[in-house]
Amino acid sequence: MREPGGYNESVNTMPDPPANRERMPARLVLASASPRRLQLLRQAGIEPDEVRSPSVDETPARGELPRDLARRLAREKAAGGEPGAYTLAADTVVSVGRRVLPKPEEAEEAASCLRLLSGRSHRVHTAVCLVTPGGKLRERLVETRVIFKRLSAQEHEAYLAAGEWRGKAGGYAVQGLAACFVRQLVGSYGAVVGLPLYETVSLLAGEGYAVLGRWGAA
Repeated sequence: MREPGGYNESVNTMPDPPANRERMPARLVLASASPRRLQLLRQAGIEPDEVRSPSVDETPARGELPRDLARRLAREKAAGGEPGAYTLAADTVVSVGRRVLPKPEEAEEAASCLRLLSGRSHRVHTAVCLVTPGGKLRERLVETRVIFKRLSAQEHEAYLAAGEWRGKAGGYAVQGLAACFVRQLVGSYGAVVGLPLYETVSLLAGEGYAVLGRWGAA
């Protein structure tokens, strides 16, 4: 018993720190200047916190295989990301055999690509690279086989005049007018456009990024 007029035991009135204080989710940086990759990512219900345009020399090394080139370029793009964030990058390479086709900026170069692709099969190699907030690197490579119809002279000329080939791997955009040339596609359509969604979402979800949690806000 306490004496009359005495004092109660002292009580700490300072608030306890919250036991389950929520951490801010790590940011997602898309390391790509391609509007098509951003559009595909949004299709998956994911809005990156930032989009960056990495500067990478895309010249193939001597003897470098197309799939190895795609992997290397995706890694180099992801390497310039933001510490403590998820950094996502991808690169797409079109090849006929071991020959890597360019991303033409001139009509003559695009015409050469179309002549090579006309009436034959080619492969599209798309590498996806993810650097996690902890600095781990995860990657996937998707290879898709595409067969073009034999192009007439009129189709050839009209496609060049349309101009959508500019800056596209292999000199064509499968999501555009060039879809009319595709007889068969075996693999991932998204990978040919520039970002395979199944592999991309699997990488992000596997490293703790709350993909499904974003769907309600999509």
